[in-house]
Amino acid sequence: MKKADVPQPLKPDAAREAAPERIAAFQSGLSAESRCAAWLIAKGYRIVARRFRSRTGEIDIIARRRGIIAFIEVKARATLDDAAYAITPYQQQRIIATAEAWLATRPQYDKHELRFDAMLVVPGRLPRHLVAAFDATKP
Repeated sequence: MKKADVPQPLKPDAAREAAPERIAAFQSGLSAESRCAAWLIAKGYRIVARRFRSRTGEIDIIARRRGIIAFIEVKARATLDDAAYAITPYQQQRIIATAEAWLATRPQYDKHELRFDAMLVVPGRLPRHLVAAFDATKP
């Protein structure tokens, strides 16, 4: 039997194999989301959902405080400016569409005011909460 005839083990698909940088970024993102959730709880919010996913996208944190439902995007970067600019108009539209999907199955929140916030996380500082960072009106 020639070497070419011997079955070779399948090599993992390069697209499926996670690079160490991607793993570190994912773990950093989870840590930032956990810090933001703790900060929100300390400020009187109740975390309704974390990492909600639908076909349209993902929302990092959904929180309630009094009559407000806040859909919160968390961004961790080296600077506040980098974090703020990472929330692009395209991403905002995906978050809005995902919020609509979440609300469609939760009629108990019909009367709540809806808000789209951002939380910016940089090393060595408390998270910065941007209330009403963007809105759902279409340009």
